[in-house]
Amino acid sequence: MFSKKLTIEGHSGAVYSLQYDGHFLYSASADKYVVRWDSESGVQDKFAIKLPATPYSILLIDNNTKLVAGLSSGDVHVFDLHERKEIKFYKLHKKGVFALAENPIRNQFYIADGEGTLSVWNTQTLELLIRLPFDCGKIRRIIPADNGELIYLCCQDGKVRCIETTFFNLTEEFSAHKDGVGALLELDDNTLITGGKDAHIKWWDKQSKTCFKSIPAHNYMIYDLIRLNESVIVSVSRDKTIKLWDPETFSVIERLNLKKGGHRHSVNCAIRLNETTFATSSDDARVMIWQEQDKHG
Repeated sequence: MFSKKLTIEGHSGAVYSLQYDGHFLYSASADKYVVRWDSESGVQDKFAIKLPATPYSILLIDNNTKLVAGLSSGDVHVFDLHERKEIKFYKLHKKGVFALAENPIRNQFYIADGEGTLSVWNTQTLELLIRLPFDCGKIRRIIPADNGELIYLCCQDGKVRCIETTFFNLTEEFSAHKDGVGALLELDDNTLITGGKDAHIKWWDKQSKTCFKSIPAHNYMIYDLIRLNESVIVSVSRDKTIKLWDPETFSVIERLNLKKGGHRHSVNCAIRLNETTFATSSDDARVMIWQEQDKHG
């Protein structure tokens, strides 16, 4: 069973994105601030960035030394966290930046926007490697494969696109969810899990891309999927709920809703803090930290 450890209420607008560096939790909000919190106490740190537009997504890169912020305008700002200053400003994207991801194996990070454009950047030099336009609508998530050789794009046209990270060719695409893919998780060497606008979670054979299990998991779109540990997967949705799943039996372990002290509006993001703790953020302007109770307690 999970219980709420902390509620962080410092933002005045929806919270769209979270990052964690092992101690601090970073949050990006419609109030145009990126703020840093102590994950143990929930106290706001002195670090805060005011941006010219809403940050839809944030990303820590280069061993948590830099912060990338993707804005609703399509602009992207990169900050050095040690020197606390902006070091790069990209105007490559024309629509809101919904997805950011780092691939440390390849020294790459990725930016994707609301019209289906993906850009690839070098993590050290911060230079552009390639720009790839896909006619797929909004790209909601970029998920690097565990081995770094591929990235998966969750696209509004209902497809998952697989891009290899050496020459950036599209190696495969498959239709996953009608009206849009919201989230993807590489479960193991053989299995992918996706969540979509159809409110279903699907389990896929990684090699054949055939779906072997589909569950009506939520009432509205699924915005994020994370693996907490070997026996728990977390899904969050526009339906205001957080659900914990057993990845082997496909069954719900627990539902964290308003009655359990959960969110009042759409849950936009989930991030793993450790194998028993995760954080979520919502349109209700709150960030919540959830912790598994000691089974022996």
